[in-house]
Amino acid sequence: MPNLSASFFLQMAVILLACRLVGIVAKKIGQPQVVGEMIAGVVLGPSLLGLLWPGSTEVIFTKESRGVLEVGAQLGVGLYMFLVGLEFKVGHFRTRARSAACVSIAGMVVPFILGGLLTLWLVQVPGLFSAKTQYYQAAMFLGAAIAITAFPMLARIISERGLSGSSLGTLALAAGAIDDAAAWCVLAIVLATFGATHPVVLFGIQIGPQFIAIGGAILYGVLMLTIGRKVLAAFGAKADKAGHVSQPMMAVVLALFCLSAWYTDLIGVHAVFGGFILGIAMPRGIFADELRKKIEPFTVVFLLPMFFTFSGLKTQLNMLVEPAFLLPAIAILLASILGKGVACWAAARLNGEKNDTALAVGCLMNARGLMELIIINIGLKAGVIGQPLFSILVVMAIVTTLMATPLFELVYGRHSRKAGTLPSDAIDA
Repeated sequence: MPNLSASFFLQMAVILLACRLVGIVAKKIGQPQVVGEMIAGVVLGPSLLGLLWPGSTEVIFTKESRGVLEVGAQLGVGLYMFLVGLEFKVGHFRTRARSAACVSIAGMVVPFILGGLLTLWLVQVPGLFSAKTQYYQAAMFLGAAIAITAFPMLARIISERGLSGSSLGTLALAAGAIDDAAAWCVLAIVLATFGATHPVVLFGIQIGPQFIAIGGAILYGVLMLTIGRKVLAAFGAKADKAGHVSQPMMAVVLALFCLSAWYTDLIGVHAVFGGFILGIAMPRGIFADELRKKIEPFTVVFLLPMFFTFSGLKTQLNMLVEPAFLLPAIAILLASILGKGVACWAAARLNGEKNDTALAVGCLMNARGLMELIIINIGLKAGVIGQPLFSILVVMAIVTTLMATPLFELVYGRHSRKAGTLPSDAIDA
């Protein structure tokens, strides 16, 4: 039996080096680091490394070390969603509420319509959805998977290009935040109705898992964003006074994160919801900035590559060349681009936005990125979707994310640079 710790350390060395190397290549061709890491995860899986070296599963990615990899991956995405919650700014909604609402509604309604129509066909293809998944659950999940936006990447692109306070930046951030919030709510409902927990008998009444999950999630969200926010405000005041976040305070925050993740996972939603809501509830200012500085480097550099690889080990691209899955893959990719990018562009135009701004919004909203990988990993683990659909959606996430930066540069970056409204050095960031 291989030494577990030795296998894990070798595994992590390979993962970190592969993600860095592929990430460097991605940045050289104008793509974000995260895109390279997503691709690196697939490269380390059975689609390439496993194909070229079948023994990699016995030497590097052993069965025992994969268990540790899964735990690290879940911790990584949980902390990442906590950081996303920390960056969630309600102020974006106030200045462009009408335009953002129109764009986000289009970016949700059209994907869900297309997802529902596609599901009528896809549920008849063996292997895409599990046998116990009902049509409405499959349709809601696929709709959410198509509707999700790479909100953190969208925010980073806007920030790097100096567009945070611009009309485009505010509109895209607000619409992306609304879209993702809605998609995560739908996913929570799917998981709740799928029966992730067992019935509970309370006062002689049997309460179904869907009511436990939905009711428990609502209760957690309301309490955390009201009473929890007021309690946590004392942390913010203390950090503002001291000018930093102390180690004891960091320990308390991380303990709260673990408890939040434990609770939401226990009720049958998912640990990432707990981290995300806790992040939103955290006080802003020095407290949030210090938390981000302390948590983000280790999360992004060490933990997230574990998640990308964990996803890549479950991705089998050879399935996509099979006639039974090739056509669904093409249909889902086209529906994702039309249902998100084109719908958001059209909504922005109908709402009076200039064409270059509307096109830029459509390009940014069409990227799925890490958020897609999180949502499909949850779906696969819960038994909603099968391995082939998981692989199809991984490809969709990578393709739509790869499209975002070059298309944004094409339709908006060059125009803005000529007009003098966008810093030339920001485009190259």
